[in-house]
Amino acid sequence: MVDTINFGTLKWFHITNPTVEDLDFLRDNFHFHTLDIDDCSSFVQRPKIDTYDDYFFLVLHFPYIDKRTNLVKTEETKIFWGQDFIITVANAYSVVQDLFSLVKLDPEEAEEDDISGTSDAILYKALYRMMKETYLIVERIGSEIDTISRGLFEVKSEKIIEQISVIRKNIIQLNTMFKPQLRLFHKFESGEVRGFAEDMEDYWGNILDFYQKMWDMIDDYGELVAGLSSTFDSLQANKTNEIMRVLTIISTIVLPLTFITGLYGMNVKLPMESWASAFLIINGICLLIIIILLVSFRKKRWM
Repeated sequence: MVDTINFGTLKWFHITNPTVEDLDFLRDNFHFHTLDIDDCSSFVQRPKIDTYDDYFFLVLHFPYIDKRTNLVKTEETKIFWGQDFIITVANAYSVVQDLFSLVKLDPEEAEEDDISGTSDAILYKALYRMMKETYLIVERIGSEIDTISRGLFEVKSEKIIEQISVIRKNIIQLNTMFKPQLRLFHKFESGEVRGFAEDMEDYWGNILDFYQKMWDMIDDYGELVAGLSSTFDSLQANKTNEIMRVLTIISTIVLPLTFITGLYGMNVKLPMESWASAFLIINGICLLIIIILLVSFRKKRWM
């Protein structure tokens, strides 16, 4: 479905979940490259910007949290950007969709946010909204790391392993998403992509700074998670060693007792077998062995 907002001669078209009819609309009304239109019907693997004489075509990736799995997934937005138009193509739950619906419902919102003047301004506002949503996700990951660090010595190991694994996967997903896109935004800030309006350098620089900040945060979080994972592994290894030490001490104590009880369980003549107090004597010997072993282990600081 193609929806439109008019700002005088400037038009903002928004397509939600493009159909064949929507793609035909782009072919019939604009001189876009066929490959760009084809990209609108598929998921492109990496962010990119294609430059033409009278328009730009952008493919941008931004994250969202899958509430069912708590994993970061990729949301893709395609943008055709010309001097007197901007066309956004996204799914029904995207940040761009929310911004478009807000502006269409309340045109004064566009005037307050200064997004009705040029296509560059609309693009900047859409990018800024996506950046803010991305920043919330990055902050959420930071909060989850803080929670893990506080509960590292308290929570059950199974839960810690699951949380660290989820965060690691999310950080890898964000890194995969951020790295190519960071180079893309460098083209805006450096002037390689100039756009159609004057005095936008500071705005593009703001987008790049925002993105660079998030990239640095994710990089730091990756190091923190690696450190927490190493600490957790050390704790688990130490816990395993303690368990093995206790079990070894118990096995060492039980071994001579097992020998004595097995020996006197044999159906042969043995010393003291006819004594009335043999049972008490054997138990006393076993108790004496236990005491000697415990004192010996304590003196050697094995327990």
